[in-house]
Amino acid sequence: MARGINKVIIVGNLGQDPETRYMPSGAAVTNFTVATNESWKDKQTGEQKDRTEWHRVAMFNRLAEIAAEYLRKGSQVYIEGKLRTRKWQGQDGNDRYTTEIIADEMQMLGGRGDGGGGSFGGSRGGNKPSQGGGNAPPQPGPDDFDDDIPF
Repeated sequence: MARGINKVIIVGNLGQDPETRYMPSGAAVTNFTVATNESWKDKQTGEQKDRTEWHRVAMFNRLAEIAAEYLRKGSQVYIEGKLRTRKWQGQDGNDRYTTEIIADEMQMLGGRGDGGGGSFGGSRGGNKPSQGGGNAPPQPGPDDFDDDIPF
């Protein structure tokens, strides 16, 4: 029987510039929020409805450093990771909780002005930029960017 799956994939825009801190070990931790939007038509009124959901995202090590360097408020990003809930005590002594996405993979989207186009992996790639293996064709450079949607 399966043990369970904890996987999250979101595509959205950063709500503010990433905030990076360093642990005593020297490992980077970057936090930011991502807004995702959905729209639908109300069946009774025919009115267009919109909803924005805000997601907290945390990244560690090399992936955190890359996010801090290239992402900015408004950047469009693809995030893949897992949900984790943390608990701590507030100054008033009450327990506090927050649920966030611990990112394993990141893909910068959008145009060149957004810093878009890079693909970076976390846990599986040792927190280094994703690289093709074997005889993969060369990846297009920044000047070869194609605005066409691939589907």
